[in-house]
Amino acid sequence: MEYLIGTIFGIAIGVLTSPGRMDRDRSLYPAMMIVIALLYCLFAVLGGSTQALMIEATVGLIFIASAIAGFKSTLWFTSAGIVGHGLFDLVHPHLFLNPGVPVWWPGFCGTIDIVLGIYLAWLISRDRIRSINA
Repeated sequence: MEYLIGTIFGIAIGVLTSPGRMDRDRSLYPAMMIVIALLYCLFAVLGGSTQALMIEATVGLIFIASAIAGFKSTLWFTSAGIVGHGLFDLVHPHLFLNPGVPVWWPGFCGTIDIVLGIYLAWLISRDRIRSINA
């Protein structure tokens, strides 16, 4: 069920931000990527695990770097980072112990991330959003 809801939410986010032209500012998707990268840190704090927080913050920095690289150069880095985080979500429960992560979260968030990353790639490929920072 979390995959279906994640897919619906991912589509809704893209569909609702484009008509209002929220995505005309190249910072929308990199800003989303930064928030996405920090959610596991929030779960580590909620779970009371300093060790999980240190691990999640370290991994999160990689995704934050892809958001910044995407904003400063090409949004293709951000698109790849969002899809990459979705794939990370799907393997996260097998790699890390973070007591604050709800059992349904990896599937839900992973699906949203993958849908959003693909949607951003579609926007870029159709020249609906400026990919290069000029």
